[in-house]
Amino acid sequence: MKTISKLGIICALAGTVFLGSCASEAYVTEQPVEPVYTRPVAPYANAYWVPGEWVWRGNRYVYRNGYYVRPRANRVYVQGNWIRGNRGYVWRRGHWR
Repeated sequence: MKTISKLGIICALAGTVFLGSCASEAYVTEQPVEPVYTRPVAPYANAYWVPGEWVWRGNRYVYRNGYYVRPRANRVYVQGNWIRGNRGYVWRRGHWR
């Protein structure tokens, strides 16, 4: 009985994660306009600037300013971008590759 309960909990959590990832794609009819802001001076040598991104909050996209990070060895940052689909535009987040 305990094994079934643990398996049921694991399946429920996995399903929640799966459904949550599907719901993260929020489409809009038009791309929001990127705000203009000044990039601050790098806080340390070799700091990498990660450009700002759009984040879905509530029922709309809001802009999150860029920030500095330490570069990742043997990796390249791929900037986020808008993708046009049948349902409108959706933001694809930036990531390290």
